[in-house]
Amino acid sequence: MSAPKATDNIQVAAISDRGLSEKRPVNEDSFLADGARGIFVVADGVGGADAGEVASQKAVEVLSEAFRDKVGAGEDVEDLMELAIQKANSSIHQIAADDPRASMMATTVVVLHLDGSRATIGHVGDSRLYRLDPGGNLLRETADHSIVEEEVRAGRMTPEQAANHPSKNVISRALGAEPLVEVDMKTIEVGEGNAFLLCTDGITRHIPDNEIRELLLSGKNAEAICAEMKDRCYQRGAEDNLTAVIVQLGQQNAGLTPDAERTVSNQRFETDATTPAAIPPVPPTRLVPPSRIAFPVPAAPQQVQPMPQPAKRKSGAARAALRFFVFLLFVGLASGAFYLGMRYQQGRLFPSLIPPPQPTATPPPVDPAAAFQQQRAAVDANPQKWLSEVTLPKATDSKDPEFLYLYGRALMLTGNHRDAKEAFELALNNLRTESSGPLPLGSEVKLARAAAGLKLMKQSAAGKSQEGLMAEQNAARALDEVLGLKSEAPAK
Repeated sequence: MSAPKATDNIQVAAISDRGLSEKRPVNEDSFLADGARGIFVVADGVGGADAGEVASQKAVEVLSEAFRDKVGAGEDVEDLMELAIQKANSSIHQIAADDPRASMMATTVVVLHLDGSRATIGHVGDSRLYRLDPGGNLLRETADHSIVEEEVRAGRMTPEQAANHPSKNVISRALGAEPLVEVDMKTIEVGEGNAFLLCTDGITRHIPDNEIRELLLSGKNAEAICAEMKDRCYQRGAEDNLTAVIVQLGQQNAGLTPDAERTVSNQRFETDATTPAAIPPVPPTRLVPPSRIAFPVPAAPQQVQPMPQPAKRKSGAARAALRFFVFLLFVGLASGAFYLGMRYQQGRLFPSLIPPPQPTATPPPVDPAAAFQQQRAAVDANPQKWLSEVTLPKATDSKDPEFLYLYGRALMLTGNHRDAKEAFELALNNLRTESSGPLPLGSEVKLARAAAGLKLMKQSAAGKSQEGLMAEQNAARALDEVLGLKSEAPAK
């Protein structure tokens, strides 16, 4: 009897809701949950009620059409999925170009295809796919394409800073924003006992990873878990549209509990096999209360000891030995004093005999590249604090392109996109005029890309749209690269 396939015993459930926010009167999320064909999709549209919903539905339609029939045994699922996602991107981008009302629309997408023991995953944006393995470990199989997550992966921001950052919901990659899009693809081996969760950020902004693992390990069926996720999001404000698709393969983690199984964040330390079997017990230490440490109990009074009796007088031989010992001690002290006096006189009469003092080490020169990186890290860590420490009466009067870039980056991260654009433009102009000669070709290309990004920002409602935010991020990244090259260049 052959082993059961991953799709032989499968439970599928989904939930999609617009949430509680009045800013989102329409649910712009779309999903596909087709257990018979083994294809599952979640898409989170952006761009407004008349555009985001269209973009997410188009992504789901194209992927559903691509997997209309069951995949053949020799067919490359990864290539098929990537081509379908690229086709969805082109269709959405074309609709946005043809209809001014939908010019800013885009969507995230996360896709899962199951075929026997093979799971193929593709995604663009910040919608996620989690997998719970048979051992009870929760694994995030996708990496968010967002500004703060990219900063975390680059080591310029901690996960704690990213969780509370003003730009934490700004994505850096989406379907429809550009004619072509980079798709993250992977294929993994799975089997019975695995569970998958595809969800939008409306779920993950309210339910942390440890709670997701707890729900998937609860022993409830997929439909009950989806209902519980919706309830928790509603209890915590449901600030965004929320969508979740749960796929359970076979029996789920029998005998495991959320608190008993080892995970990355809940790991038990076991005894090393080389440790001796028995360790001698440590004698118990008497615990002293803090009040006794601060105010110790007075010690018990000691018994009065009887006065010692005077010793007997030493004999004549003993007295002679003592006098000889004192004489030797006197001679030693006198010799030492004579030697030290001679050294002192030599120093006064012959100064050259005393070694000259060693010169103090000069501090190493300041590395301009390291100083620029340090300033940028300070901006990313706390842009509001960095702005409050600027002492110039009007920061944009500065002629320093590095300062203007950092000032614009801080404004961008705090959401002031209009003033950020002005600071980036001034940095770009001063960078060109500051150089006495022609810039290297690589720098010129990056400056051209920054200028193109700023131009796109002007055409995108002063940088307030999703496309404008992405253009602003691209312009900042291009300026960042040029200034990094400038800081690293040797002084002439």
